[in-house]
Amino acid sequence: MPHHGTVKSKALARALRGNGVPATQTALRKTALHAIHRSLGAKMVHFGGWEMPVEYGGISAEHMAVRTGVGLFDVSHMGDIQLRGPQSLDAVQQFSMNDASRLQVGQAQYSAMLTPEGTFVDDILVHKLSDNDYLIVVNAGTREKDHAWIRQQAQPFKGHVSDYSDFYTQLAIQGPNAVDVLQKLTDLPLGEIKNYWFRWGKVCGLYNVMVARTGYTGEDGFELYIPSDEATGARVWHELLAAGEEFGILPCGLGARNTLRLEAAMPLYGHEISETINVWEAGMGRYAKLDKGVEFTGAAALRRLRDEGGPARRLVGLEMVDRGIARDGYKLFNVAGEPVGEVTSGSPAPFLRKNIALAYLPIEYTDPAQSNEVWVEIRGAMVKAQTTPMPFYKRPKPAQGQTQ
Repeated sequence: MPHHGTVKSKALARALRGNGVPATQTALRKTALHAIHRSLGAKMVHFGGWEMPVEYGGISAEHMAVRTGVGLFDVSHMGDIQLRGPQSLDAVQQFSMNDASRLQVGQAQYSAMLTPEGTFVDDILVHKLSDNDYLIVVNAGTREKDHAWIRQQAQPFKGHVSDYSDFYTQLAIQGPNAVDVLQKLTDLPLGEIKNYWFRWGKVCGLYNVMVARTGYTGEDGFELYIPSDEATGARVWHELLAAGEEFGILPCGLGARNTLRLEAAMPLYGHEISETINVWEAGMGRYAKLDKGVEFTGAAALRRLRDEGGPARRLVGLEMVDRGIARDGYKLFNVAGEPVGEVTSGSPAPFLRKNIALAYLPIEYTDPAQSNEVWVEIRGAMVKAQTTPMPFYKRPKPAQGQTQ
């Protein structure tokens, strides 16, 4: 039987540092809710140049609250970059591999920015605010790099690039009861907002709050963009927790956010995607719109890589067969004892009650129609694992007649 290990915040803190920012960096940034996190007794970690809560009362409990009820996250460390101007769409089409011309006003899209070699600068969310106005949400640890990259890519086009990251406190309310909690605090008809769409409305008495049906947990939920001052952030945070009390809402940290996204097989920059990993290897070709009519940065490399026969390795899901946890960076071997790869992300999965991992393996190990055995080196011992289809977890579809 697999060992369902406890999720350790120290191990996750080490794993979450894989974002291009040295752990020794000084002058850590703090979100407007930093004092709130401290008052709740959160364990704080360094992440992407920020001091952020990794857990409050236990990663597994926070994970389960999101899967079965509702949880609240401070994700204000994320970057928010806005493009405005008559050629803002042209600029987005240049640096984003997805096709932003398909977006309607009020719609969001998952995508990535690529290097000329077809590897990842970062994965992003593109929001169409209006015909000449786009909001790009980027990762915390790559915020400055991404802003510089977007400015460079947008330079030939008429428009203006602005970093508005410090203007927002961004909260994520996630879980099957997220809509019930948030509906108490807004007059927006949340049931009408589809997945990856957003609206502006009144929330907790604040006007013009952006409410997006997006998240990074594999669950239903919303991300709220509110003013970044401490008083406003604290008030909205407390009102959300009060509104969710009947549903057992918990404040949640980066630890649960990581285990939730791992169960849903969502990539983390510096782990499953990076400037050394290309789109085909990551299994993200469905987002690379090579036929969109724009030769976006990285497109030529993707065509060349595809025409040369495709990737030699690919991202796969692993489930532990023997007792043990495949942690980030652990080496993988075949039955003959030959090295075949390493774990990019690994942890116990609290909801699934399994030990799971993501890893890059040679292409012959990655056929989703069959399970292949590999061995993980854990403290000098070889521990058996097997490949398994991704995602590990997929949330149930809404009941008939119920809006997601």
